[in-house]
Amino acid sequence: VKMERGKFQFAIDRGGTFTDIYAKCPGGKSRVMKLLSVDPSNYPDAPREGIRRILEEELGVPMPADDPVDTSHIDYIRMGTTVATNALLERKGERMALVITQGFRDLLHIGNQSRPKIFDLQIKVPDVLYEDIVEVEERIILHQERCSLNINSDVLVGSTNEKLYKWTKLDENKLRKNLDALLKKGIKSLAVVLMHSYTCADHEVRVGEIAMEMGFTQVSLSSKVMSMVKLVPRGFTGELENFKNIFSCVDAYLTPSIQKYLAGFQSGFDENLKNIKLLFMQSDGGLTPVDRFNGSRAMLSGPAGGVVGYAMTSHNDQPVIGFDMGGTSTDVSRYNGQYEHVFESTSAGVTIQAPQLDINTVAAGGGSMLFFRSGMFVVGPQSAGAHPGPTCYRKGGPLTVTDANLCLGRLLPEYFPKIFGTSENLALDESATRTAFEALTVDVNEFMSSANKSHEPLSVEQVAMGFIRVANESMCRPIRALTQAKGHDTSRHVLSCFGGAGGQHACAIARSLGMTKVFIHKYSGILSAYGMALADVVHEAQESAACHFKQENISWLDSRVAHLSNQCLQELKSQGFSEKRIELEVYLNLRYDRTDCALMCSPVAAKSGNFSKYGDFLTTFTNRYHSEFGFTIPGRTVIVDDIRVRGVGKSGVSVHKNEPTSDGKNQAKSTIQCYFEDGFQDTSVYLFENLSPGHKIVGSAIIIDKNSTILVEPDCIADVTTDGDISITIGGGKVNQVGTELDSIQLSIFSHRFMSIAEQMGRILQRTAISTNIKERLDFSCALFGPDGGLVSNAPHIPVHLGAMQEAVQYQMRELGDQIKEGDCILSNHPLAGGSHLPDLTVITPVFTPEHETPIFFLANRGHHADIGGTTPGSMPPHSTSIKQEGAVFKSFKLVRNGEFQEKGEISLKPKFVISKISTSKIQNYFFSIQGIHLVNELVETYGLNVVQAYMAHIQSNAEVAVRNLLRDVNDPKSPHVVSLNAQDYMDDGSMIKLRIDIDAEKGSAIFDFSGTSPMVLNNLNAPKAITLSAIIYCLRCMVGYDVPLNQGCLTPVNIRIPKWSILDPEETAAVVGGNVLTSQRIVDVIMKAFKTCAASQGCMNNITFGDDEVGYYETVAGGAGAGPTWHGRSGIHTHMTNTRITDPEILERRYPVILEKFQLNPGTGGGGEYSGGDGVIRQMLFRKDLVLSVLTERRVFAPYGLDGGQPGKTGNNLLLRHNGPTINLGGKNSVEVHPGDVFRLLTPGGGGFGSPTPSTGEPPTKQRKVKDDQTFVERGSVFEYTQQQEAH
Repeated sequence: VKMERGKFQFAIDRGGTFTDIYAKCPGGKSRVMKLLSVDPSNYPDAPREGIRRILEEELGVPMPADDPVDTSHIDYIRMGTTVATNALLERKGERMALVITQGFRDLLHIGNQSRPKIFDLQIKVPDVLYEDIVEVEERIILHQERCSLNINSDVLVGSTNEKLYKWTKLDENKLRKNLDALLKKGIKSLAVVLMHSYTCADHEVRVGEIAMEMGFTQVSLSSKVMSMVKLVPRGFTGELENFKNIFSCVDAYLTPSIQKYLAGFQSGFDENLKNIKLLFMQSDGGLTPVDRFNGSRAMLSGPAGGVVGYAMTSHNDQPVIGFDMGGTSTDVSRYNGQYEHVFESTSAGVTIQAPQLDINTVAAGGGSMLFFRSGMFVVGPQSAGAHPGPTCYRKGGPLTVTDANLCLGRLLPEYFPKIFGTSENLALDESATRTAFEALTVDVNEFMSSANKSHEPLSVEQVAMGFIRVANESMCRPIRALTQAKGHDTSRHVLSCFGGAGGQHACAIARSLGMTKVFIHKYSGILSAYGMALADVVHEAQESAACHFKQENISWLDSRVAHLSNQCLQELKSQGFSEKRIELEVYLNLRYDRTDCALMCSPVAAKSGNFSKYGDFLTTFTNRYHSEFGFTIPGRTVIVDDIRVRGVGKSGVSVHKNEPTSDGKNQAKSTIQCYFEDGFQDTSVYLFENLSPGHKIVGSAIIIDKNSTILVEPDCIADVTTDGDISITIGGGKVNQVGTELDSIQLSIFSHRFMSIAEQMGRILQRTAISTNIKERLDFSCALFGPDGGLVSNAPHIPVHLGAMQEAVQYQMRELGDQIKEGDCILSNHPLAGGSHLPDLTVITPVFTPEHETPIFFLANRGHHADIGGTTPGSMPPHSTSIKQEGAVFKSFKLVRNGEFQEKGEISLKPKFVISKISTSKIQNYFFSIQGIHLVNELVETYGLNVVQAYMAHIQSNAEVAVRNLLRDVNDPKSPHVVSLNAQDYMDDGSMIKLRIDIDAEKGSAIFDFSGTSPMVLNNLNAPKAITLSAIIYCLRCMVGYDVPLNQGCLTPVNIRIPKWSILDPEETAAVVGGNVLTSQRIVDVIMKAFKTCAASQGCMNNITFGDDEVGYYETVAGGAGAGPTWHGRSGIHTHMTNTRITDPEILERRYPVILEKFQLNPGTGGGGEYSGGDGVIRQMLFRKDLVLSVLTERRVFAPYGLDGGQPGKTGNNLLLRHNGPTINLGGKNSVEVHPGDVFRLLTPGGGGFGSPTPSTGEPPTKQRKVKDDQTFVERGSVFEYTQQQEAH
């Protein structure tokens, strides 16, 4: 963008703590300024104040702070802001109501029904944004060829070419009455979310018209905000927008906050910036005029500028990892010539459908708090924030990463702003930091001495350095995940570092990741602001398609692309861009039929043939699919979900400016003592402002910039580029020898490395799997085991798999012994062999070295397969009485022998219970998980086998310490050493699970004795022994209350006694499918009851299946969570041993022959108490053809208990409403034929209450109370989404 003669250009990032300002002055001079974002005693608005100060200083003309700023010298202002994000986090948006299809009033409360943190008994989910709900009597349904219902409605065609019916007409009179009631409450903002409005928006548009006529000032239509299939995310996104009239959108919840801020900002200038180009950064990395800036596209407004900044300045011939480490969070992203976007993301509990840069907030930053816990060094995730901040901020804050850097001499107080103390004029407090570290060092040495008498005490600096090393390793993990998840080699990237804290860690992180280059821009401290100066103006248009990508649809797709392209062209032309400066990027959102992994694909040039006139999209799709997932599916139909056009108005800003070359050797400002791995070293200190292109700085050195500190570590060399930036070449560094003796610092590092191996194995398996359950539902676990078969690390953590795979590995060691050879992979699923239920197949891979004849480690993965056979589809028969009725059974089957896949392996069972052949095409994908072997070998090559195996044992011992500390806290004053806890509960068939726990509080040990538990049963509620082990580990981890390594050490202090041939240890022929999904929940209920930790949750997974020869569907359904001593139970949520996400209503109706009539909370089903249990749900489906329905449920007879005077939750119910016939109670377990028009109504149990109810607490709460999380940053991005999805089953 050419600067108007003699005018200033401003780019501003208004962050939560600081506001960064970059100004391009007339004549080419650049100015940088950093101000506190909120400083009311000195100025009303930081961006305006920064502009005023720069204008005053550069022009030499007084500009009184109280007067409107003269805008005659301003060309443009570009801004990014956290106002929208803060309003969402703090729930300070506009008062609003939700208008939704009848039967779905609580859909956005339930969401996908999974809980965000699987080990948190107090389930913390942010409040919904609306305060009232209106249900609309209307219904659109999709046409289905296989539907046998008699539908009296004309077939219509939606915008996606899908056929549909207007099943129920819009009741306008009832709607007006309900909307009038909202107006009388003072609510004038609405979000309208109706079923299938992505393809037929008629009803939504009419609701919008009526609302505007009645006087609502802001109305959002989900179909206008983001016309993509999936009701839940579209509904959340719609909450963030506002429908002003039928053709333009502003914000309903967030934009009012933005508008209020903008009004205040603009009022500080002449004529409210009337003739000034005011542009705002959107989450997708593009700028937009202020009047088009809306809430759902503002979530990453500030961080997006940083991505643009490093993309425009760092990328050359190597892909780049952006590493933005600030005070409270660290953002990680990737760029390789194209911005990487996500189109559905979750932030602060809200799922948003809108294009956003894939920015992963993966860890806390300089303010991460430091802990020494159960023998481990722990960094974060809790943050000290700005208030009180680190210890050195003189506000009584905790020790943080910033304090550790200060203690080591890596932060120099004399170059840090003197803004601390009561008068805000003092430097960082080194003495306070050192005093706090001295006290922490005493604790560390006392613990280490108790574990090892010969332990040599650590110095203060060694402890501080330990925390830095652990912090660095914790930040390496998500970077590996971000790159390797998509098949990229992490070591081939450049690390582009920016943000205030990143320069102190960049060299160490790059070295750990195998990178050889670090790039730090001269404006790294304000790169988000600088990125806005470089950014282009963007306008996007998108619509759903829902068609097959085949020749007969190409012309229709081209016409829709042309329509959207014209929208973008006209919009950008209206903003002053000529057609020559506009680039159009065309994308199709493609996926294989019967999969959920859609990829947004741009075309490559078409060589020849019948392609779209815009290019070859299919080649891009197949290449990307193969790159990310390791295979393609030839012959499978490709679906076009969405069409997207991104119009880019090019700014044309040049980022390269050759600075004057140095004419001599640069002199260090000073030399200080800085602490590294080898102790204190002489370290030269340089001022960035004194450096010129050509200068070469050999580490160790510190480069002081105005807004950041850069540490050049030993064996690294920093060069100043021709543009005046810093390029650091990373040397190998000295490798410190690590011994086998326990070292708390190394223990913490190995904990991260072991977990990273398990996580990367999972990524490899997910990328290479064909199975939908593995690839998309991520229903699997990967784990690493020691030479004794003991679990070392299990990631991600799936409750019902915890501990169980260890039993599977150790069974094979006992069964096969020295028959386990290199190149073998062993398949197992039998309960006797450590299995859970038959669909969960476990593949075990031994790891050998040439020097060892026996395995040095084991790798294993367990994944759910729906095609394992049995008497009903889905291998979940409700009436099975023998394991043979549940599918194919394997104890020890060598899937791979001597490196050769046993492709002809065929298993046949008795004729009536047939599975003639296991689908080897799906099982084969497990073979790829043995790539995890090289990850283990890399660790061995780095540290040596003895050290790695020693730390496997140490990490197990650490988990043992954590559990022993928990057991010591269970103390009865009358029996100071031995405490006995007792509990029992019942399955609906009357089977009792009885438990006595004897705790030796002095030793921190316990006996879990299930004597008295009922014998095994002639149904499928029998639970293999491994399930009880998993339930105990899960409960112990929940009660510990913080992250501990989940491995066999958790059970070392526990002696488990289970009576043989009881329901918890049945004979090998017993049916077990219900034990895995139902009895496992009751075991948890009994343990929690014994410890009096919390009331019972719904205690059921509510397993529902339906299908025929053509189609099959399986789901588990949420209920109420139990209340605890300080919290209400969450309503409509999955609890304990499951966390399955539920299929979105629109996807369900698109793929399966059902109509979902209702999915909402069932008020009053949670037990009353001082703290009330959560409510269950009502889920009601109408069938469109003949099918077989199966239900496998519990808590239909015995209610979820309350505790300490709390009332029990209500039991559930399974009802079948025959079309024009009776209502039938199906009981808890049944299989029945259903016909067109029949309705299944599922009522799930509520959670128990806690504490005696009082008049004010007797009724369950109608709304989840707000809970503040002690984690002060909000995780986001594709890595976070993957983890959430992985923990959601």
